[in-house]
Amino acid sequence: MRIRYFLPIALTAFAATVPVIKWKTGDRSRPLPVMVTPGEPSTQQHAGTAPSDAVQLFNGTDLSAWQQHDGKPIAWKLRDGYFEVAPGAGDIVTKQPFGDCQLHVEWATPNPPHGADQEPGNSGVYLHSLYEIQVLESNRNKTYADGQAGAIYCQYPPLVNPARPPGEWQTYDIVFHGPRFAADSKLLEPATVTLLFNGVLAQDHAMPTGPTDYMKRPPYKATPAKLPLLLQDHGQPVRYRNIWIRELKAAE
Repeated sequence: MRIRYFLPIALTAFAATVPVIKWKTGDRSRPLPVMVTPGEPSTQQHAGTAPSDAVQLFNGTDLSAWQQHDGKPIAWKLRDGYFEVAPGAGDIVTKQPFGDCQLHVEWATPNPPHGADQEPGNSGVYLHSLYEIQVLESNRNKTYADGQAGAIYCQYPPLVNPARPPGEWQTYDIVFHGPRFAADSKLLEPATVTLLFNGVLAQDHAMPTGPTDYMKRPPYKATPAKLPLLLQDHGQPVRYRNIWIRELKAAE
């Protein structure tokens, strides 16, 4: 006879914590969701629009939400409905800081591509100015896995590669939650990133190990709850359009 042993006390220690909902089911006194008018989707020919509760960071005509990383007026090139990296001008950041957010960014790499590996169409979307979502020509170009478009750079490759050909508009839809720190600066929770790349899940609640760095993986250091968004100048004339952001409030 096989004797089976049960360890209910030990197993209890690993039981999941189930959320407690303070409202009764179907409670009509429960506050209703705020109405939001959705934006219109983009096409290759035309940029879409933002939801009604979003902060429009670029609507095709106005770069007033941005400045150079060194605080100087923006030197990137404003074109017809988009703006373009001015190679050598430096990174740009939003004038307004943001915390937890839903971020929509559309970008296009040059066609024809210039260079190979980490050269063609290289740029980056930096959440909190610290955690880079790689921008790169990854439809035809070959490079290391955690350096492809949609990677959390030098940490996590994208789950799949849904990149369109160079010159075509691509979309990033990102849900970002910043790290949490205790009063003594100890890390309580790492940041999390969920990314839809051209509508395809490419990062699923990924947890950056700390800020982006090519040479190493530095640990977290205590930072404010809100920091600017940064777009990287990596020496390539990458284009951007239809950038908007929705700040997220804590769930019930």
